[in-house]
Amino acid sequence: MRYRLCLPLAAGLACLPAYAVQYLSVEQVQKLAYPDATAYRAQDVALSLAQMQQVEKLAGLPARSVNWHVIGAYNGDKLLGYLVLDDVIGKFELISYAVALNPDASIRQVEILTYRESHGGEIRLPAWRRQFTGKSASTGGLTLGGGIAGISGATLSASHLTDGVRRIAAIAQIVLRQ
Repeated sequence: MRYRLCLPLAAGLACLPAYAVQYLSVEQVQKLAYPDATAYRAQDVALSLAQMQQVEKLAGLPARSVNWHVIGAYNGDKLLGYLVLDDVIGKFELISYAVALNPDASIRQVEILTYRESHGGEIRLPAWRRQFTGKSASTGGLTLGGGIAGISGATLSASHLTDGVRRIAAIAQIVLRQ
């Protein structure tokens, strides 16, 4: 009897729209970022305590994680760059994204894999994501309002994604740079 009152509530919750949209798979972003690659080699990067401290100093943000999933893109034996996969929180939900890096640790491109928020999807616009191209942790310009323009209506998503990209750029500078 007492569960009958919960039935309308459960039915109402089931009708709420879900906003998760997967735009790209990992395989698709690999081919998009490195079309000349003949091989992709996954490697897990574990940061030492000293490296985490260097990342925090360079990025101005906590390193957040010791372990990072990195995919090297190769054409034969030649390294074309690295793809780093990560998630950041938007307003309430996770945003899955990938940062393609050149061997010198500069950013090649940023792609959104999955966006789960109901608002703020403008971070997926190519013009906004192109702002990251060519920048690195050592050259700067990877802060919202300090090289990266904000987006009205996507303030938290833009801010958190920019912080995530800056963190990955610092990791690339310290650990992955050739």
